[in-house]
Amino acid sequence: MTKVWVLILTVLAALALSAPLAAQDMLPPAPYAYKQLADPKQEAKAQALMETLRCLKCQSQSIADSDAPMAGDMRHQVRTRIAAGEDPEAIRQWLIERYGDYVSYTPQVKPITWPLFAAPLLFLALAAFLLRGRFRRSKGA
Repeated sequence: MTKVWVLILTVLAALALSAPLAAQDMLPPAPYAYKQLADPKQEAKAQALMETLRCLKCQSQSIADSDAPMAGDMRHQVRTRIAAGEDPEAIRQWLIERYGDYVSYTPQVKPITWPLFAAPLLFLALAAFLLRGRFRRSKGA
């Protein structure tokens, strides 16, 4: 009998802990998630910026193409800030600070990421050095 109560309490605890996760998707979308700005120039700026930002939930789509609630919230933030006159690059930096480097399709060179940019060049130099030595030996033989 106690095993049944333990099972029931475990299921109830799991349901209680998962309710906040489901609540996010039940909220109505942000006002500018699917509504364009009235000014065509501002909307063009917002659209251009949204094309360069990655949806953190979908990961393979930009926030302009994604239907995820989080992408809608990000579109709302971009449009609201563009409408307020903020620079698109400042908005990108704010989103990078908030969500991390992964949110932007254009990676930045930082002290922690420079090896990722330097590694292909080092591999090319190593390959050229090895091939040069290989061809020199074959000509001399």
